Amino acid sequence: MSDAVIIDGKAFAADLRAEVGRKAALLKASHGLVPGLSVVLVGDDPASHVYVRNKGKATVAAGMDSQEYRLPATASHAEVLETVERLNADDSVHGILVQLPLPDQVDSNAIINAIDPDKDVDGFHTVNVGRLTTGQDSLVPCTPLGCLLMLRHFVGELKGKRAMIVGRSNIVGKPMASLLLREHCTVTVGHSRTQDLPGECRRADVLIAAVGRAEMIRGDWVKPGAAVIDVGINRVPAGEKTRLVGDVCFEEAVENAGWITPVPGGVGPMTIACLLKNTLTAACRRHAIEEPA
Repeated sequence: MSDAVIIDGKAFAADLRAEVGRKAALLKASHGLVPGLSVVLVGDDPASHVYVRNKGKATVAAGMDSQEYRLPATASHAEVLETVERLNADDSVHGILVQLPLPDQVDSNAIINAIDPDKDVDGFHTVNVGRLTTGQDSLVPCTPLGCLLMLRHFVGELKGKRAMIVGRSNIVGKPMASLLLREHCTVTVGHSRTQDLPGECRRADVLIAAVGRAEMIRGDWVKPGAAVIDVGINRVPAGEKTRLVGDVCFEEAVENAGWITPVPGGVGPMTIACLLKNTLTAACRRHAIEEPA
């Protein structure tokens, strides 16, 4: 029987949302400031609609202002850009999020880089990427930030630990590497062309899986006692239905891991909680106010 600590991301995210709500209430009471998040949604992608609705509910529940701007799937690049520029100029908006994916006629990179970097609560703007990489204050992508907060809370001191990130995306892998370097970890980033990927994983005290392949990382890839953070969300057949699994084979890995996140219920809930945290941070910085303790 495994002694691994199963990290309850749902409970941890609920605590973080409550903390953000408490700080938002203090901001309103002391400065009359209500952090505002605006989400731009283009098209009819069902998953995006559900995600945006959940973001809106969580924002309001935390005592912050939530606005949605919906554009049709036929919207031109210029129309999306105009919406972003209008939100950049609105002082009541502290966070801007453009829901991805965008339709083919819209240049996603150009739209993301049109967002005011200080309102870029997704942390995807090139300026925020540069700030993070060079150790400056930045808005950090929500999923890697959630992973780091869980590691700090459950594992504790990360200094000197050997960290392995499987996956090199701009959304998770690369910013995760920057965050763990900032924690004084020794960081390796593995990918599809890494030689002896299982062997590299076995050396890691902290193993982050963010590759997008169902149960690719097997139990014998995990160093005994390692912390395993599974960012993957993959839908696989289960009889006539489907079920969600991560990039890690949980049933195998839990036998070796010291700490492990399940899928679902691990990293996923942290993404929206960290979006709220970033919105609060952006509002404080915008008004040169120290974030409430």
